[in-house]
Amino acid sequence: MSGNLFIVAAPSGAGKTSLVNALLKQDNELALSISYTTRAPRPGEVDHREYHFIAEAEFLAMIGRGEFLEHAQVFGNRYGTSARWIQQQTAAGSDLVLEIDWQGAQQVRRLIGGAIGIFILPPSMEELERRLRHRAQDSDAIIQQRLTAARDEISHAGEFDYVIINKDFDVALADLAAVVRASRLGVARQRQRHPEWFTR
Repeated sequence: MSGNLFIVAAPSGAGKTSLVNALLKQDNELALSISYTTRAPRPGEVDHREYHFIAEAEFLAMIGRGEFLEHAQVFGNRYGTSARWIQQQTAAGSDLVLEIDWQGAQQVRRLIGGAIGIFILPPSMEELERRLRHRAQDSDAIIQQRLTAARDEISHAGEFDYVIINKDFDVALADLAAVVRASRLGVARQRQRHPEWFTR
């Protein structure tokens, strides 16, 4: 039985990571794909938990060996998803969440049919800027870069299967959980889980 692959993308500051982490806590049938990155860990981040933190040379070598399902460069840092791990987990029936940007989502959709795309939007650009400043992680110049990038990223929201506006966190989380639950009830998935009902 193959598992579902959920692609969750959003502009920086829209609340994607917080929503995915909350969903993982309430859904024990869902696992997070841990990406590889060349960026330095932020305070509180742990290697192999938030990301696999690796050097640029190692990342480039992995690209050369064809080990990534998708990879992209964002704000000067590289991010990538292990193709082998995704294939092993979904083949075993596990449902997975990929937290990637729209570029990575395009790559994954080309390679894996049936991947379910979910785009998280902020309620407004003004609120997005407020959230980015409230995080106090970036300089003003970086925040302006993120806001410029966000406008471009948001223009790709229409490429996804579902769009969730994160105005109220609890409502957005319920919406995200509803997409996951509904996807598990599709005929193809139910046919795999309960073949006895479809072979009569």
